[in-house]
Amino acid sequence: MRNETTGGRSPGSRRRPALLWLLLPYVLFLAVLPLVNRVTPTVLGLPFLFFWMLVATLATPLSVGLARRGDLKRGRG
Repeated sequence: MRNETTGGRSPGSRRRPALLWLLLPYVLFLAVLPLVNRVTPTVLGLPFLFFWMLVATLATPLSVGLARRGDLKRGRG
């Protein structure tokens, strides 16, 4: 039976675009990894792959925080 007030979706399945921030760690760690698997360019004295993993590790809490902030802004505390 369709719920006419939400357009056929259940009340808990509203779109939450802020949660797209949670895709950032996945993309940085897994999807882009074959492209950045290099040793020769060094950044700050680190091989590029190590530098990339450091950046991805530091970006993960940032993306989770942005997703949480956007979710709280929508009133889902």
